[in-house]
Amino acid sequence: MLEQALTNIFQNPPQYYRDEHRLLFDQFINELNSGNIRACEKHTQGWQVHTWIKMGILIGFRMGVLAEYPDGNKSFFDKDTLAAKRFSMNDQVRMVPGGSSARNGCFVARGVTIMPPAFINIGAYIDTGSMVDSHALVGSCAQIGKNVHLSAGAMIGGVLEPIGSRPVIIEDDAFIGGNTGIYEGIIVGKRAVVASGTIITASTPIFDSTTGTFLPKDDGGSYSIPEAAVVVAGSRKLRAQPDFQVYCPIIIKYRDAKTDVSVALENDLRHLLD
Repeated sequence: MLEQALTNIFQNPPQYYRDEHRLLFDQFINELNSGNIRACEKHTQGWQVHTWIKMGILIGFRMGVLAEYPDGNKSFFDKDTLAAKRFSMNDQVRMVPGGSSARNGCFVARGVTIMPPAFINIGAYIDTGSMVDSHALVGSCAQIGKNVHLSAGAMIGGVLEPIGSRPVIIEDDAFIGGNTGIYEGIIVGKRAVVASGTIITASTPIFDSTTGTFLPKDDGGSYSIPEAAVVVAGSRKLRAQPDFQVYCPIIIKYRDAKTDVSVALENDLRHLLD
């Protein structure tokens, strides 16, 4: 019912948005906030993008009007359909003081820690036990699994347009180092480690040094970092100009006991007392 109604509004926008449209959008946002619906889900055949959810988010941009959101001694200005998410003790989320913000319509599970300043955009999904560290960004519709560590300055790209494109996906137990950038529908597999300063995009070839080959693009038109891969920033020679090199992410190995020790997470920082 919700999917059909939002798809119809998106494809046949009314001349004027009425109260019934606002109520429908509010219902949609509540479902996103609760995690009952999400922009992308993993099925037996892989990750599937739900384009109708992106349609619903874009409807919020269309129907909203610029409004002031007072916050203490300062104000923010955004569409009145896109307010900040408000957490309560019932959410059991650690939102540490210092300037972090999350947009209404993102799902943040119990046991997530958000260090300041961080930002989580609409449509994002962050599962239990994960940490969003200082200056980290979780983009619109990005999917973050369980027990993921997003280190300080990590940029996790999202995507609203093109509407059928896959967002960035970070699977369970992955470790994303500081000042990294992961964009354009990249999937980081379970337990993978992305070293500090590494940038990964759909347009940058990724070399697997353990096989001596470049990763092929996946069905989503981007790259999937294999489970437990350890990726660092590297370079490769230009074919046309061998005297020059260009940036290239490199899989240097697959996770082992030494890697586990170096990226071990402290449960005391994540788990909340019941």
